[in-house]
Amino acid sequence: MSDKTKGTMQCISLSSVRHFGLASLATLALGTASIAMAQVGTQVPPPVVNAAPVNVQKITVHSAAIEGNLEGESADRTVLVMLPPGYAKHPERRYPVVYALHGYSIGAEQWAGEIHVPQTIESAFAKGAHEMIVVMPDSKSVHNGSMYSSSVTTGDFEAFIAHDLIAYIDSHYRTIADRRSRGLVGHSMGGYGATRIGMKHADVFGALYLMSPCCLSVRARDSFDPSIEATLGKLKSPQESSGLPFILRGTLAMAAAWSPDPDNPPLYLDLPIKDGKIQEDVLAKWTANSPLAFVDQYIGNLRQYAAISMDVGDKDSLKSDTEKLHNILQSYHIANQFEIYEGDHTSRVAWRFQDNVLPFFSEHLVNEDASQ
Repeated sequence: MSDKTKGTMQCISLSSVRHFGLASLATLALGTASIAMAQVGTQVPPPVVNAAPVNVQKITVHSAAIEGNLEGESADRTVLVMLPPGYAKHPERRYPVVYALHGYSIGAEQWAGEIHVPQTIESAFAKGAHEMIVVMPDSKSVHNGSMYSSSVTTGDFEAFIAHDLIAYIDSHYRTIADRRSRGLVGHSMGGYGATRIGMKHADVFGALYLMSPCCLSVRARDSFDPSIEATLGKLKSPQESSGLPFILRGTLAMAAAWSPDPDNPPLYLDLPIKDGKIQEDVLAKWTANSPLAFVDQYIGNLRQYAAISMDVGDKDSLKSDTEKLHNILQSYHIANQFEIYEGDHTSRVAWRFQDNVLPFFSEHLVNEDASQ
């Protein structure tokens, strides 16, 4: 059986929906979006025989950046830490770290299942990738996704990743505490997060990998359904969004992240539509959070990376926007790898993580502690 046909993908009709794998939320029918968000089944690579085991630790990291948010997100975040096989055997050795960001509607543990870690990490090492620590933080919110953004409503998840989490990992594990030895990767909403955080924090990370990044482009005015206002206006707390269809919940997630409003309880956010009309000021805030709109501001930062790579499936609706980002970097003569591979939004992510992402960081992150 070929790689293409192994491990047939489950829930294919749902795959591009459940991780924000869409050019615009309004392109999908509410009937499809209301399907229960079961974990997506993904193709699993065959394990490498005799691959050494990775030590998986589940920890809690407190983030001061998330404290005091208005919708009640916990500042204590679950984090999975994958320690390489040699970590316990070589107590004097320090390691590069890769921070891996999950997509919308799932958390770190669900995404670990979708990319089949620790097996794929163990196999990557067995196939020749340098050993590294892999960190997978949970950034799921009450509306199913923080967008890795900075907001008084959700809390500052951008700073959680770029500051609080790194400070904790560097102080509790034997890392090489140098930007040249830190990589950032994300898929879908996590790809958006890696794009956003990567552009703004090149002083923190040394290599960047974007997997099917969502939400890169500016939302079109006609993509907003006026009926959302009536439905969402009835909510009496953020927690009541749990029973909403995907599109409505996704709209709340983006509004909480990109158009927060501390004077607008109980959700503390502003919707792009009010009284049946587009709110230009709110739409402007959403536009300001679209990487294809703000990338030109961070060209100097992007030049600092040792390497940038991005990929997307040929059947993924995010293909066009991902290629646009690649072309913008090309126009500025910023070296970057770009690949359109055979697959949809989720079917090949485990293969890509094993055979592309980890080898990429193995090649481009500094693997020796310069302080020794």
